[in-house]
Amino acid sequence: MATHFSDRIYDAVKEKKTPLIVGLDPVYSRLPKSITTHKDMNDENDVSAAIDAIFEFSTKVLRIVAPLVPAVKMNIAFFEKYLWEGVEMYYNLVSEAESLGVEIIGDVKRGDIGHTAQEYAIAHLKNSDFTGLEDVVMPDAITINGFAGIEGIEPFAKVAVDEGKGIFVWVRSSNPSSAVIQDFADAKGVKMYQKLAEVIAQIANQPEYIGTHGFSDIGMIIGGTSSDETTLLRQKYPNIWFLVPGFGSQGATAQDCARLCKKDGTGALVNASRSIIYAYENPKYANKYGDNWEKCIEQAIADAKIELFAAIR
Repeated sequence: MATHFSDRIYDAVKEKKTPLIVGLDPVYSRLPKSITTHKDMNDENDVSAAIDAIFEFSTKVLRIVAPLVPAVKMNIAFFEKYLWEGVEMYYNLVSEAESLGVEIIGDVKRGDIGHTAQEYAIAHLKNSDFTGLEDVVMPDAITINGFAGIEGIEPFAKVAVDEGKGIFVWVRSSNPSSAVIQDFADAKGVKMYQKLAEVIAQIANQPEYIGTHGFSDIGMIIGGTSSDETTLLRQKYPNIWFLVPGFGSQGATAQDCARLCKKDGTGALVNASRSIIYAYENPKYANKYGDNWEKCIEQAIADAKIELFAAIR
């Protein structure tokens, strides 16, 4: 196995022939009826029933997507709502994904400075040394908030590289109101997200973070629906992986996301969540495959891959 996360991602994108990744954001009320009507999983307010239903769904989704995409992004918020049982489910699903051979990005967006940042990094990236927890698997990379600057990024970066893992720092998000803060410019016209990208690049370009394919283990999160101006980040930072949310349900098109990829299809991981995992809600697939929700998801992935491939060419 490659010792650098950036190398493993590069190899996975090339092997699967796509930058598409799938986000796992499961919500009970949107699960297939075949799951929520089961006698042991039909009560959304019963934590055990809800967790069993979400775990059943998520496990099946992982088994569908793992052969088709280079990575999955698991949003911990959708599991933490169920408190300690939800956190246990999150780690069980990380283990499931790992056993299927797909790279795992833990979407945790932690952020702090100094020892607190280091402890967050250890908690979410480092495979445990505690007796009784040796079999618990941690994600291959996590998302973090870089608002605190270098002191808030380096502790995560150091733990990541020591573990052969990676981080993605939130730079420019995909929500409409983000521009109010993230596009705020200084006296020289440098926008906040541009300055944050400069700070991240100072760390990312250090030799210990660079893999054999020339990419860094320290990446950036750039929303697919962000302004066309963010395309310049691809040119300015050719050796940095971008995590690109927003494809599909959030409104970003294949063309919006492809501009953040390199010409060979590497350099960006384009995430689609709801448009893939709830594809059975889309008449396009439901009318064709009926109650076969697994087939709906599989076809949605195939279609998204084709869209992205055409946009990158």
